[in-house]
Amino acid sequence: MILRPAPLIALLLSATSLASCGSSGPAEPPPLSEEALAAVGKEPGAPTKALARETDDLFTLDELGETRALVVMHGGEIAAERYAPGYSERTRFVSWSMAKTVTAVMIGMLVADGQLRLDAPAPVPRWQRPGDPRAEITLRHLLQMRSGLEHTEAGDPLYDSGEVRMLFLDGRDDMADYATAQPLEAEPGSKFEYSTNTTVILADIAARALTESRNPDVRRKAVADYMHARLFGPIGMTSAVPEFDRSGTLIGGSLIHATARDWAKFGELLRNKGSFRGEQIVPRQWVEEMITPSPKSPQYGLQTWLNSPVPEGMEQPLFPDRAPHSAFSAIGHMGQYVFVSPSQKLTVVRLGHSNAKERKAMLQQLADVIELYPAS
Repeated sequence: MILRPAPLIALLLSATSLASCGSSGPAEPPPLSEEALAAVGKEPGAPTKALARETDDLFTLDELGETRALVVMHGGEIAAERYAPGYSERTRFVSWSMAKTVTAVMIGMLVADGQLRLDAPAPVPRWQRPGDPRAEITLRHLLQMRSGLEHTEAGDPLYDSGEVRMLFLDGRDDMADYATAQPLEAEPGSKFEYSTNTTVILADIAARALTESRNPDVRRKAVADYMHARLFGPIGMTSAVPEFDRSGTLIGGSLIHATARDWAKFGELLRNKGSFRGEQIVPRQWVEEMITPSPKSPQYGLQTWLNSPVPEGMEQPLFPDRAPHSAFSAIGHMGQYVFVSPSQKLTVVRLGHSNAKERKAMLQQLADVIELYPAS
């Protein structure tokens, strides 16, 4: 004879069973897709599934904006690589302000060549007129974004911003002329003010160091040849395409194009203190200067953002609470990053399109990826 529980007892038993299932802990994450797993290399230097999931989130979470390319390099090898639909390892991506860090490397090479001096007055002809206070601006001031020039980045209204007027409006044909014409608003060296116009001045100084010609084609060729012969070619950045304005000045603050893999090669060069396969491409001392905090901005070196803590009220575009303070990054508009962490043997390239709100969330997800790698 089979005894059946009374209806009330059965109901209680069922409720207890359901309650115990609900309190068993957090729900299991969804299975990883084949695409997520395929993005991770054979020896990624971090747990494969964890890396697959964190990189997958960069591409699939709506609140982060659009990630178009991701390359994670660990110990000089590709640990993970993935592209959004419509993009691939052959796609050239615009640098936006990541170009500033490339421009700093070019300036460093010219300093090493004896063509420029870091702490001498910047060789800008119009500033050398008798009584011009801008003659006190040094090359170091420009590199550290503390020239004191009246350059307003991302102003309000936007069309009146210094970089918008220079890039797209009245300054676009001769950007360096527009940028160097601006008056001082502060004593040179006294304050930090991020400025795309400042980097164009550096690019013009580089062109003047390489050729005396004012012919735009000659200037353009002199700078392009130098960059390809001394930087892009030696490290294999074969996809790199720099843009120039009508006067032949490199648009060194915002417009260099390259594939994600080639941006990773640039990051690896800096991670290795300017060395590539045993050859010193950029002087080691110059790379160390690039990642030394400015006296007016602990989060900025020479055209390079640093992962250093900052005083309360000062903006830090990286995440010193989640990655080593020795890390640094080239950063571009709308979420372009070449993040380098020497103590983790790590270079991470993220390219895409994120607005200001999305960018903050995306950065925390990027930090999730980076935290998978312990510092040595």
